[in-house]
Amino acid sequence: MSTPRENGSLYTKINNRVATLEFGHPASNSFVSVLLDRLVVSLQELSKNEEISLIVLRSEGDQAFCAGASFNELLSVSNLAEGKAFFGGFAKVFNAMRSCPQPIIGRVQGKAVGGGVGLISACDYVFAVEEASVRLSELSIGIAPLVIAPVVERKIGKAALAELAFAPTEWKDAYWAKEKGLFTKVFEKVKEMDKELDFYLQKMSSFNPHALAEMKMALWEGCEQWDVLLMERAEQSGKLALSPETKKSLIAFKNR
Repeated sequence: MSTPRENGSLYTKINNRVATLEFGHPASNSFVSVLLDRLVVSLQELSKNEEISLIVLRSEGDQAFCAGASFNELLSVSNLAEGKAFFGGFAKVFNAMRSCPQPIIGRVQGKAVGGGVGLISACDYVFAVEEASVRLSELSIGIAPLVIAPVVERKIGKAALAELAFAPTEWKDAYWAKEKGLFTKVFEKVKEMDKELDFYLQKMSSFNPHALAEMKMALWEGCEQWDVLLMERAEQSGKLALSPETKKSLIAFKNR
């Protein structure tokens, strides 16, 4: 059952060298700014824990994996500082995931939109089910997935990113995501996925944690400038959010 709290929830569980981060929000596991900030802090704390070899990122319930950033907070953006802060929330999360030495394993039980696709892209290995389709819907509401773009492009390439971004109302199914490299493995049912995930974690957590960390860092080489780049993209997105065209699109979307 999803959490009823408007600021969402974030729980950390550590067992046998594996830390599990589970986030939740009643609005399809979307992220309000407070929840994004909490996720950054949790990732930074886990990064320093030498007793942890792997991190699992998952969401509550059996419906959507993540609906991205809070639509209500986007509607309330009224100046550039607020816009940069709003879009900077996911930028900070992506950088925390990138900098975290432990490989992050994604568990995707349902659909993902916008920032949710970014979260999946920032994971190092991803288990998903057939119902876990993805979409970048930003252009349809007058903004662009600028903060998400570098994270998604790193994982699936520029052509696949364009295929997602320029079809903002079109869902891509789990097998498209696997073919492009967003998902690593796709299962028919959640029960099957979780069984294989447990087996995988048990095996991987027994390996040399330093080797796991070195392999992860090698895979993220070339992204060191993201601390600056993603915040620049957040500011660009904030400007778009304030434009008359975007405000009109957001109101129309809200009134559907």
